[in-house]
Amino acid sequence: MKLGIVGLPNVGKSTLFNALTNAGAESANYPFCTIEPNVGVVTVPDKRLDFLSDMHHPNKYTPAVIEFVDIAGLVKGASKGEGLGNQFLANIREVDAILHVVRCFEDDNIIHVDGKINPMRDLETINMELIFADMEVLERRMDRTRKAMKADKKYGAELAVFEKLMVALEDGKCARTVELTEDEEACLYDTPLLTRKPVIYVANVSEDYAAQEPDTEAYLALKAYADSEHSEIIPICCQIEAEIAQLDTEEKAMFLTDLGIDESGLDRLIKASYSLLGLISFLTAGPDECRAWTIRKGTKAPKAAGKIHSDIERGFIRAEVLAFEDLVKYGSMNAAKEAGVLRSEGKEYIMQDGDIVFFRFNV
Repeated sequence: MKLGIVGLPNVGKSTLFNALTNAGAESANYPFCTIEPNVGVVTVPDKRLDFLSDMHHPNKYTPAVIEFVDIAGLVKGASKGEGLGNQFLANIREVDAILHVVRCFEDDNIIHVDGKINPMRDLETINMELIFADMEVLERRMDRTRKAMKADKKYGAELAVFEKLMVALEDGKCARTVELTEDEEACLYDTPLLTRKPVIYVANVSEDYAAQEPDTEAYLALKAYADSEHSEIIPICCQIEAEIAQLDTEEKAMFLTDLGIDESGLDRLIKASYSLLGLISFLTAGPDECRAWTIRKGTKAPKAAGKIHSDIERGFIRAEVLAFEDLVKYGSMNAAKEAGVLRSEGKEYIMQDGDIVFFRFNV
């Protein structure tokens, strides 16, 4: 599962990517310094897994991971091939969700591609280019569907969905703002739209707002826009987060304490990104390994067992499940078992985030 980091040139995309991955992507004060997309695998912070590790002192500690892609900056006209537009659009089609970075800080030493800082204009520039690209895709798809309707009227329902989306796009709205039924959503299985992808807006703020949510007019306008399409916005000072990412664990804790916060902006962003992809973790623990296993929300127990090994899914008998909160409450697996909170779940059980599980199977 991949998230693409997008935005105009020089808004802080590569700085954010470096902070996330410590991969050292080039970050320079000129447009298009990132030409080939950089890819980094990032661990998902999980205090539950840390708790289990402190309890078991395992030989191996394996957190969940997600993948981030730093994509070249986009400019106005990208949908028509301006700048690196064609490459940008091709790269963004390959990701599952988007982190849209918007510059909200002033710095005369860092040039802006449009000459002046205006967060809402920048956001709308990116979104409109994606909307234009989606309109071209939909127009072609609608033409094919109309031709197919001449032979079979069943394609009428599909065309109605496309027309519904086109109305929103022509109104300057992203496709994700359009509510679709499950059947309508199924009509888009072979028509991937860029503005249908889930998004988190990242407001790259100045150091003044590294430890508090901004109250500026520009940020509040961005927040209202994100709220209007039911998307999340996270304010982050990318430069400070990049500096924090270079610290060791103890130094990082001291730095955050000095800022008066419990959790870095990056940690919040990584966890929000994981959730945005529709992912949760179940946990396994013991002296050999403490591990977070990634599954989609709604996954049933046998399918989750298959993440560990196909034989466990094939021979699934039951799952012994303990909620993390109950482990904390009772202090140990044995105490939780004696208290009767260790549950035995069958094949229809839907896994919950943070479940601590032991699978029983026979093959």
